[in-house]
Amino acid sequence: MTYRLVFRAALLAGAMCAAPVMANGPATPSEAAPAMAEDSVRNPAVVIIEEPMPAQKSLTLQAVFGSPSLNGRAPMGLKLSPDGTLVTSLRPRADEGNRMDLWAMDTATGEEFMLVDSKKVGTGSALSEEEKMQRERARIGGLSGIVTYEWTPDGRFILVPLDGDLYLKVPNGGSARLTNSEAGELNPAISPKGSYFSFVRDGAVFVGTVSGLTDLSPEAVSSKNMMVLPGEPTQITPPEAAATISWGTAEFVAQEEMDRLTGYWWSPDDAYIAVQRTDEAPVGIVTRAAIGADGTTVYNQRYPAAGTPNALVELYVMKPDGSARVQVDLGSDTDIYLARVHWAGDGKTLYVQRQSRDQKTLDLLAVDPATGASNIVFTEKAWKEQSWLNLSNVFRTLDDGRILWWSERDGFGHLYTYKSGKFTQLTKGPWVVHGVVGVDQKQGVVYFTGNRETPIEKQLYRVSLKGGKVEQLTENGYWNEAVMDGAASRIIVTRSNVNQPPQTYLADKDGTRIRWIEENRLDGAHPYAPYLDSHQPTTFGTITAADGQTLHYYMIRPAEDSSGARRPVWSQHYGGPGVQRVTNQWKGALPQFLVDQGYIFFELDNRGMSGRGKAFEDPIYHAMGTVEVADQLAGVDYVKTLPDVDPDKIVTYGWSYGGYLTLMLLQKAPGVFAAGVSGAPVTDWKLYDTHYTERYLGDPNAVDVSYFQSGALDQSGDIVDPLLIIHGMADDNVVLDNATKIIAKMQANGQVFEMALYPGKAHGLSGSMAHSYKMTLQFFDRALDAVDDKRDAEQREQD
Repeated sequence: MTYRLVFRAALLAGAMCAAPVMANGPATPSEAAPAMAEDSVRNPAVVIIEEPMPAQKSLTLQAVFGSPSLNGRAPMGLKLSPDGTLVTSLRPRADEGNRMDLWAMDTATGEEFMLVDSKKVGTGSALSEEEKMQRERARIGGLSGIVTYEWTPDGRFILVPLDGDLYLKVPNGGSARLTNSEAGELNPAISPKGSYFSFVRDGAVFVGTVSGLTDLSPEAVSSKNMMVLPGEPTQITPPEAAATISWGTAEFVAQEEMDRLTGYWWSPDDAYIAVQRTDEAPVGIVTRAAIGADGTTVYNQRYPAAGTPNALVELYVMKPDGSARVQVDLGSDTDIYLARVHWAGDGKTLYVQRQSRDQKTLDLLAVDPATGASNIVFTEKAWKEQSWLNLSNVFRTLDDGRILWWSERDGFGHLYTYKSGKFTQLTKGPWVVHGVVGVDQKQGVVYFTGNRETPIEKQLYRVSLKGGKVEQLTENGYWNEAVMDGAASRIIVTRSNVNQPPQTYLADKDGTRIRWIEENRLDGAHPYAPYLDSHQPTTFGTITAADGQTLHYYMIRPAEDSSGARRPVWSQHYGGPGVQRVTNQWKGALPQFLVDQGYIFFELDNRGMSGRGKAFEDPIYHAMGTVEVADQLAGVDYVKTLPDVDPDKIVTYGWSYGGYLTLMLLQKAPGVFAAGVSGAPVTDWKLYDTHYTERYLGDPNAVDVSYFQSGALDQSGDIVDPLLIIHGMADDNVVLDNATKIIAKMQANGQVFEMALYPGKAHGLSGSMAHSYKMTLQFFDRALDAVDDKRDAEQREQD
């Protein structure tokens, strides 16, 4: 029997190393060790894992993308029950990695048990096309079973959407089926006081009551004889004659680009419900042919392309039965975005964030729910003229009348409070607050995540609501996510780093770990254990951009061998705004698999990406495809200086915005890359949606030159290096027209390239990524073989 001895120490990565890097196998602190223990406890030099290690294997694409997940047990949707006795989460089934069930853990004993088995409770009915697309926009399109749930505020019930219907679950009892309809229920919710449940069906909002439901004990309800509530939910929004009008759902750009997935909001006292009314009549139609293996379904999708009209959005407030309906005064300009909607803690005021079409102005409106009358509380402006406003989910009304707010007015995203015309800054410095986790008003403290210590890690902090010293609550060396209960008394922390898959623990309000929820130890039982011998360390480093900005990268090298042969480089990129990729968090097994194939894996975050402040983001303003290209090429220039790199064998890979960037790199730097893969690329920014594209490039009707210069079509004739284009044929985000446009143009030019189209697949190619990587590797193999053939021919000529 063999045991694995794991050394845990910082790797020396040379002068370019930006942060300490941990070697194979992270530490596994004891149960009693607090999250902020001394270094001697949390960073031991040697950790002995007592479990026998399984026989080692080579990574395969089937293992990387298959089931069980090599990430180990990584629960989703973590929440604390209102009384703090249970931690609930969604977990994949052991036999079906993409199907989620609802689980619970007793916070006192650590006992785990399944609350809802998605196969026993669900009907197996197919989802509506609308719900499928909504899941795609929430980036959970590949999951099935239970993908979301909600506790009632009193903790008596859990609302569980499943297979297009709604169920109520008692944590220690039975279930009740709330709906039984062939039509799907979208955006389900429980009202804050727990008296009502609500959902959207066929473009209308329905409300039902749960106040009479008292007994769902196992004796009263069995899984075979599930209770069905008497009566039907009531439609509270008026019928509409036009098919383009809907109530209670967020319009496409709100879901895809604004991080707003719902279109209605309950008041805290259950007295009112604010509901969005959307008319898509002005929006242009894109005929989306969802080409599948068994045929083609044509969808006439309303898609607001850049420079074209958006949906007309109105906001109404009504009582739970639909009476006393009033329209909210959003102003005379209808060409605006309904960015955010919030209720004050006492339910007496509705707050609305109204964003201008050019996204340089954001007004906070205070609305009287009884009349719909509104007034501007304050206005937020872009910090510079050649910039834009990023939206945030930070908003909270405090008992003393202040508003908790997030702003980039000093060039970095920080926390503020506002009252009576005055902003007070709570956090400050050349770093970014990511989001608020909880607010303890009794203690006067706000908990939040940010990157004060280093841009490549996220930590949990707290600060007084009066400002002052910022206190770090989580451990350096990890990327941390956190959620809290409503009273901000306990914290659920999920952390990982490049050598440790996600771990989740329950902590008190000081950050001290109470118990593991999922330790996810890399021991002999972990699904990644058979591949640990080939796991290679990740090094982080920096280079300098043309304007002096620091650019962070990470790199994974294959194990050294005695041959001294130079290696090919897999240069991966995203490159677009709103995303950060160079982070000290678990990257999954895919980069390690690519390293096993002999590649040096390299990824760099260029200017325009997030997490670094406005001065780092703003260079792409009206100039997409410029600084990103320059920074990625600077990264390639650096990589070429490394002694183990073959400078003629650098390939480049990107998806979505990264796919666009692959095209721009090949156009602007012919001969630099041995080959490139462009996955689901935007090729013509006039085909992409309003809220995203106009934020960075402006209105094409006013600044068409920025679209011409940033597009990937007009200079596509300059592509001479091997190119593979991949696209899902049912993509509703980056529509297939983007691929067909550049395909047609390159064919007309007589350019040779390869393409792989996936019938029935949307933007994420759910279920087909293993196949796409197999094709990509074979494509790159042919390109690298061609480099060798060229060298051989040149050598023969010299001989």
